Amino acid sequence: MEYVKMRRFKQQMADEDCIKVLKTERRGVLAVCGDDGQPYAIPMNFYYEDGKIYFHGAKSGHKIDVLKENPKASFNVITAGIPSEVKRGLDVQSVTVFGTIRLMETSDESIGFVRKLGLKYFPDDPDYIEDEIAHTRVALQMLELTIDHMTGKLVNES
Repeated sequence: MEYVKMRRFKQQMADEDCIKVLKTERRGVLAVCGDDGQPYAIPMNFYYEDGKIYFHGAKSGHKIDVLKENPKASFNVITAGIPSEVKRGLDVQSVTVFGTIRLMETSDESIGFVRKLGLKYFPDDPDYIEDEIAHTRVALQMLELTIDHMTGKLVNES
């Protein structure tokens, strides 16, 4: 698939800056193609590693149903912003990725990624993470988004 180039290319972020945002930010919005082509967007916690983004959730539900029909997805992350030195408002970075989601089988691999995801949010409480894994493992569904295309943009909100 050919992706549209960013029109305002001077605001485009380098890939390494996009990856930094994906490694440090805590939430984003996953967009999938829902029933009858209706867009369906879900706020999600996530974990990034080596060109892939991992999400956790339940083994059933609308998100899983639509991903079984069409595994294509996009994911957007936006920073809280920092005060601009030259303009009014905040300088904000946003990263959007496009790719395909794989529903991971519950295995040592998927449990390893849910553990890494948990440590991203609760780095000081590994026992809590292990307890949650033990209690939810049966119902756990890990999603792996393989990034086909990534773009980032630095804008000022003013």
